[in-house]
Amino acid sequence: MIEVKNINKTFGDNKVLDDVSASFHKGKVNMIIGQSGQGKSVLAKCIVGLHEVDSGEVLYDNRDFCKMDRLERKAVRQEIGMLFQGSALFDSLTVEENVMFPLSMFTKMTKAEMQDRANFCLERVNLAGRNKLFPSECSGGMQKRIAIARAIAMNPRYLFCDEPNSGLDPKTSIVIDNLIREITYEYNITTIVITHDMNSVIEIGDNILFIYQGKNWWQGGRDEIITTDNPEINGFVYASEFMKEIKETLKHKKAH
Repeated sequence: MIEVKNINKTFGDNKVLDDVSASFHKGKVNMIIGQSGQGKSVLAKCIVGLHEVDSGEVLYDNRDFCKMDRLERKAVRQEIGMLFQGSALFDSLTVEENVMFPLSMFTKMTKAEMQDRANFCLERVNLAGRNKLFPSECSGGMQKRIAIARAIAMNPRYLFCDEPNSGLDPKTSIVIDNLIREITYEYNITTIVITHDMNSVIEIGDNILFIYQGKNWWQGGRDEIITTDNPEINGFVYASEFMKEIKETLKHKKAH
């Protein structure tokens, strides 16, 4: 479990996070959503220590990350898996070498042990036998799955996913969503997903935090988000004509 308590962050005269408190639950797909420029990415960067908070607490299973020294933070970071928006694979490394990279950096595994772990992770994301391919030989969806395999290689307790469906077609997005959900449940990981994709929110969002003007404006589950009367949430969720039609359908069903 990850908790943030009374987080504040200012850049110059711009207060980006304003007394944000929230809980991200173990074994759940936790989502941070909101319009661009509202503070969701800054919050995620504060949680992983890429930005220092001005005040407040970031607790990893009751361990205050903000008060840790460099070595203590390094130990926590080794418990974190990261799925970057652009996959961030190394072009010059094979699929297998990409997955093995964090193991070679942070463990004392033998090469054979690392290869065994890479094989396990690639099989878990349905890419068994693709070890010797290079990222350029893989589709966008395959690259995302390789990145997920790398993110879970260290058997993380916490998983951060930044716009995991960015650049993917709808069908592939569903595959990635389901994979993130399955891995979260299977390994009981505290997963945090930063996303604009409302399909993902409604499909796999167990616990959703909506950031608005740097504040925790709303928090709830995927069933609640489509029925809430919160005007800012509705403005975000039902921004497209398609989602507005879904809202009218839900209202019609509720009336009858």
